Amino acid sequence: MKRNVLIPCFLFLFIGSLFAQKKTDEEAVRVVADNILAQPVTQFVSVDDGTVYNSTAEIPEGKDVRFKSPLTEWHYSNGVLDMAMINLGEYLNEDKYVEYAKRHVAFGFDNYKYFKNTFRHDRNHWHWPFGQLWNMKELDDCGAMGAAVIEVYQLKKEQRYLDYIHTAANHIMEGQDRLEDGTLSRTFPRNMTVWADDAYMGTSFLTRMGKFTGENRYFDEAAKQLILMDEYLWCPEKQLYYHCYYTDWQRNGVAYWGRANGWIMISLVDLIEAMPQDHAQRGELISILEKQIVGASRWQNANGMWNQLLDKSDSYDESSVTAMFVYGIAKAINNRWIDPAYQSIARSGWNALKDNEITPDGRFTNVCVGTGISNDLPFYFNRPVGDNEKHGLGLIINTAVEIMKLSNTQ
Repeated sequence: MKRNVLIPCFLFLFIGSLFAQKKTDEEAVRVVADNILAQPVTQFVSVDDGTVYNSTAEIPEGKDVRFKSPLTEWHYSNGVLDMAMINLGEYLNEDKYVEYAKRHVAFGFDNYKYFKNTFRHDRNHWHWPFGQLWNMKELDDCGAMGAAVIEVYQLKKEQRYLDYIHTAANHIMEGQDRLEDGTLSRTFPRNMTVWADDAYMGTSFLTRMGKFTGENRYFDEAAKQLILMDEYLWCPEKQLYYHCYYTDWQRNGVAYWGRANGWIMISLVDLIEAMPQDHAQRGELISILEKQIVGASRWQNANGMWNQLLDKSDSYDESSVTAMFVYGIAKAINNRWIDPAYQSIARSGWNALKDNEITPDGRFTNVCVGTGISNDLPFYFNRPVGDNEKHGLGLIINTAVEIMKLSNTQ
């Protein structure tokens, strides 16, 4: 008799606990953002003995250090995160999130000269603290971080920030390697290769520079790049984007990598939102965006997620591309570029992320680590996922903000 009473009571308590664990959208994003705030974004640690230093002035001569947290780096993912924290802070009217971005950018400018002067040229510059702040060799160096500096400058006008912005603009507009038709390209690991990633690495800066200066030439260049990349990378049979195009072989790579497709989508929506309503390419960009949304929707899994390799169901569910697609679709609906009926795609993806990929302590899970191009699919299949991987943090924050906006407009 006691057993019959206890079982229903246990089930009742269990079901009640499940409901209690359900997070609102705002609670979900706050726990992620507050976990980020708890990490040391302004500290170095000795490579050999683990001593912590709060500034370069404390580092003994000849001592090699690294960042205590990867969130301190001057890396494109940090730029995405800085801009996302500003976005969240402004949406929730919470200064602490905005201050995070201001503090991160200031720390870089306060300390990079030490590392510039001690650089031994025995490694690539991106493997040296703040090496990407004073080097502008590739779009990864200055695209997204440059875009973040534009946003921080508008909150805290310092001449050193403005000087950096103009240097980055000159590199992206004039100095970066391009194909003969003007498409932005990379020189490694294969010369003059077009990467889908560079849709964002280039246009994240160009979009914000156009909005910041009011000069249409930046919008023109961003639109040109996205249209060219659509021509090089779109596969009409799969309705997905290839990760890359090899100019020497005149063919695409092997993979429809998730995050690469996501970079194109968020580049499109951010540019369309920022550019003038009467821009000549705006209509074409909206058509490309809707084409991509329809294509991506045909590869969404039953659980709401998308795969690491979008067309390979035996590749793992990957959180960053899911966040990027949800963000792009939600923003397109919020701006009335596409039919509101598409929101079911976004909400399915968001619910999967909120319920399964955000932990109670604020970690964002199942995000693929940084990934280059490769000629074989096993490379993409076997890319590891990191613990609270930096490549996903800014993306999930921006996605949550856009979903909250979507809910508030319905």
